[in-house]
Amino acid sequence: MLVVTSNDGALAAKQATATIPIVFGIGGDPVALGLVASLNRPGDNITGVYFFTQGLEAKRLGLLHEMVPKATTLAVLVNPNYSEAENQLREVQEAAARLGVQLVVVRANAESDFDAAFSTVVQQRSGALLVCASPFFNTRREQLVVLAARHALPTIYEWRDFAAAGGLMSYGTSLADAYRQAGAYAARILKGAKPADLPVIQTTKFEFVINLKTAKALGLDVPLGISAGADEVIE
Repeated sequence: MLVVTSNDGALAAKQATATIPIVFGIGGDPVALGLVASLNRPGDNITGVYFFTQGLEAKRLGLLHEMVPKATTLAVLVNPNYSEAENQLREVQEAAARLGVQLVVVRANAESDFDAAFSTVVQQRSGALLVCASPFFNTRREQLVVLAARHALPTIYEWRDFAAAGGLMSYGTSLADAYRQAGAYAARILKGAKPADLPVIQTTKFEFVINLKTAKALGLDVPLGISAGADEVIE
């Protein structure tokens, strides 16, 4: 028997069993979350893939600034209930200072918060929006993309799925590659390997996706440097 899970499911699985092998795919730091003792020596019955969502918000803000270089104010949507929210805010605030732009921070941890958050972004005359990484936001992908389009806000997200759904841009871990690695670990364990002997994999493959159809709808001319650096362009 083997459990393959992600995010909150990984914590629940670890609490439920100390004997059944567990393979996780998770965005937060598995050591900080208490899932494993260390990345190199996970210990016990659990190992998996760390998607490395931390530390990428500054990169996303930089890409957003490149896309709309004339914008002097950029907005950030963060989920205050997400475990990495404070780190995310610190990261984007430092990045905004380096870029010389003003930052408008809005928060949402429920669907009912979205309309007010987007209204504040517009009222503060923000030129573009960064949606920070959050499992909750991932589950509300369509709603966020629709709201960004309704308010004509150039927006960057974490996963490719957002850009495929009509979002302007995304930058983050290649989920296809991460899940492939998790699947490979599951296969090794089913063949007899012990989770304790398999170091947690930190994904190193990232993808930058631009939706040109959305850019056109927003009246944006995509800078050559941005389009040249994209791993995928959706037309």
